[in-house]
Formats: sequence, C-alpha cells, structure tokens
Amino acid sequence: MEGVFTQTLVSGLLMGFIYALIAVGLTMIFGMMDIVNFAHGDYLMVAMYFAYWFFVLFGMDPLQSLPLVTLLLFGLGIITYYILIKPIINAPMLSQIFVTFGVLIFLRGLAQFFWKADYRMIPQTWLSGNINFFDVYIGIPQLTAAGGAILCNGLILWFLKKTRLGMALEAVSEDKEAARLMGINSDRMFALAWGIGIATVGVAGSLLTSFYYVFPEVGANFGLVAFVVVALGGFGSVAGAFIAGIIVGLVEVLGGYLIAPSLKFMFVLILYLAVVFIRPQGLMGKK
Repeated sequence: MEGVFTQTLVSGLLMGFIYALIAVGLTMIFGMMDIVNFAHGDYLMVAMYFAYWFFVLFGMDPLQSLPLVTLLLFGLGIITYYILIKPIINAPMLSQIFVTFGVLIFLRGLAQFFWKADYRMIPQTWLSGNINFFDVYIGIPQLTAAGGAILCNGLILWFLKKTRLGMALEAVSEDKEAARLMGINSDRMFALAWGIGIATVGVAGSLLTSFYYVFPEVGANFGLVAFVVVALGGFGSVAGAFIAGIIVGLVEVLGGYLIAPSLKFMFVLILYLAVVFIRPQGLMGKK
C-alpha cells in the first residue's frame, strides 16, 4: 500500500510540473495585458498536432521537433496578437472574451475538420520506457517532460528578472504609460508576451506528445486545469503559477487515490474555491 501511495505522489508531482508549464504562458499574457486567453489550451492542442505530424511525415521524434514546434507557436502567438488582439486592447472586457473564445472555437473546429475526432498517439519515441527507483516506476517520457517544464519555467523567470528585455516586459505590465515615457515600445512588448506565452505551450505540447493522446478536445482538458492553476497561483505571477501547478497535480492524484479516480478533479476545484474565499488574489498574487 505504501508503494502505491508513493507511486501516486510521484505521478502527481511529475504531472504538476506540466500543468505549471502550460499555466505560465497564460499568466504571462494576463499579467501583461489583463486579457484572459480562453484559447490557451487549444494552442496546446495545435502544438501536439504539429509534433505528431512531424513524426508521421518526417520521422522526427517529439524531442527533435520541439525547437521547431516552439518557434512555430511563438510565431503563431505574435500573429494572433497583431491580427486579433491589438485591435481590441482598449475594448470592453466582453469584446476581449468573445475574441479569445472565438479563437478557441476556430482552432478546435479546424482540428475536427481536418483530423476528425480520432485519438492519435506516437507508438515509440526516444523516451519510451520507465525506470525503477526504489520500487517506484517512473515513466521516462513523464520524467523528461517534468525536467523540461522545470528548465523552461526557470528560463522564463531568469529572462524576466535578469535581462533588459525581460525587465522591459515587467515595466510595461506595471505601468504601460510610464514605460512608454521611458522609451519602451509597449506594442512590441505585448507582441513578445503573446509570443512567449504561446511558445510555452509549444514546449509543453511537444513533451506531452511523447506519452499522451492527441485529439481535438485535448486542449479543453489542460486549458481548464491551467485556469485553475493561474487563479490559485495568482493572476500575473509566474512563480505562483509554477508552485500552484505542482499543488494541483498532487491534489488531483491524491483525490483520485484516496476517494475515487472519477472525482479527482473535484478536489482541485474545492481547493480553488477555498483559495477564492480565503485569498482571492491567489497564493502569490498582488492585493
């Protein structure tokens, strides 16, 4: 029984890192522009399809195609900003919601049109297999994905805190008008935030494709979790999203283990509601 419990904890921890990576892009976009990207999970779905078709058409392992998928998603994020988001930056919140929700419907419908509702999976990758660590079996794809998530989150935090461009991003998020007076082009910073925010799901999508099914609705599953993680960690807090992702992963698997697998996400939502009532700004959000 103890071995099963330890196995469950390890699985939840590894999945929590993935949740954190997906959520960090969402919280970056919100922190910069106060716009909630409802299509965030569906960009993840696009990234997973990119990784899958690179494997099918060109024989590229998801690890091989990861840099390419990340660049494609970075470009897609910038294009989305200039075509769809820039015109509605100063529009009412309801208009912003309709635009990002419309992108969600468009991307999901496009995937269903081209690839139907079929579940697809890469049968064998460089990362296939598992390792036995003190009678705890750890899947190599999951372990690699968790390591990639930690590295990516660390790079984003370093970029924001230690580079001039990252500090410019944070300056714009704090006060757009003051940053403009200091010579910072807020429009370019917004585009960069969207590019980086969507690129993070490019990394996550490539890593997930090594062990997770690809289908048009996959973004809905992870997108919902990402919103819970961001709200729990604090909207706009990258570090908060990372910590909250780990918490959500652990709560999810422990709820499924202790009560019932079918109810595992209920405990995540209960945790979220508790935080909303006790600390509405999230664990590391600003008051």
